[in-house]
Amino acid sequence: MLVVKVGGRKGLDYDAVCADLAEVSRAGQRLILVHGGSYQTNVVAQQLGHPPEFVTSVSGYVSRRTDRRTLEIFEMVYCGKMNKEIVESLQKHGANAIGLSGIDGRLLEGSRKDAIKVVIDGRKRVLRDDYTGTVKQVNTRLLSMLLDAGYLPVISPVAISYESDAMNVDGDRAAAAIAAAMGAEQLIILSNVPGLLRAFPDESTLIERIPAQQVERYMGFAEGRMKKKVMGAAEAVQRGVGRVVFADARVPQPVRAALSGKGTVIE
Repeated sequence: MLVVKVGGRKGLDYDAVCADLAEVSRAGQRLILVHGGSYQTNVVAQQLGHPPEFVTSVSGYVSRRTDRRTLEIFEMVYCGKMNKEIVESLQKHGANAIGLSGIDGRLLEGSRKDAIKVVIDGRKRVLRDDYTGTVKQVNTRLLSMLLDAGYLPVISPVAISYESDAMNVDGDRAAAAIAAAMGAEQLIILSNVPGLLRAFPDESTLIERIPAQQVERYMGFAEGRMKKKVMGAAEAVQRGVGRVVFADARVPQPVRAALSGKGTVIE
C-alpha cells in the first residue's frame, strides 16, 4: 500500500503527477492520493471578497484561519475544482480514479477545535468559531472496498467532526493518518521543493536521509508549511509506516523518483 500526498502550491504540474500515478497503479501498486489546493483557494477567496487569513499558533505552526465562510470556499475549491480536475486527469491517463472528501462516508473523522490559541503582534489571543480540527479516525472499510473494486481514491482533506460539522484539517497530517490506518509501507509527500532543506530556500542543502527515531530533531530545519509535513512524517513513522519521503513534484515522473529514494527519506 502506497499513500501519496501532493501539495497545492502554485506551479505544480498535477498532470505529470497524475500520469506517473497512473503508471504506478498499472504496475499493480495499490495507492491512495491525498491532494492540496491552497493556492487556488487563496485565488478564489480573493475573488469572492473574503481574502485568506493565516495565523500562527502558540507552538509556532502556521495555519489557515477557517471561519464558516472560509470553510465554504475551502469545500468549493478542494472538494469541487481541485478534486475533480485531478480525477479527470487520472482518468485521461487510464487510472479509474474516484474523488472523495473526508466528509463522505465519514472517511476522515476527528475533533473540531472551535477555539484556537494564536499569537498576533506578539500577543496571545483566542479565536473562536473556528472550523479546523485533527483527524482521529479513518474509515478503512470504505477505502478497502474501493481499492478492492479497482478504484484509485482521490481524497480532499475536509473532514467531519464527531458532532458532524465539516472542518478543515491539515492535508499532510491527514495523509499520515490514512497511511497509518491502512498499514501503508510508504507515504510520499510531494511539494514544490526537493525535500527538507538545511538552509531554506537553498535547494543544494537537501537533507537526504533521516533516521525514523530522529525525525523531531530535524524540526528546526523546517520553514513555514514544512513544519506540518515533518510533524505528519513523525506521526506516520510512530504509527508504523515504514518509509516517508519528502519529494519534488516539479520533476519528471515525480512518484517513481520518490520511490527510488530521490528527496528526503525517513525510514
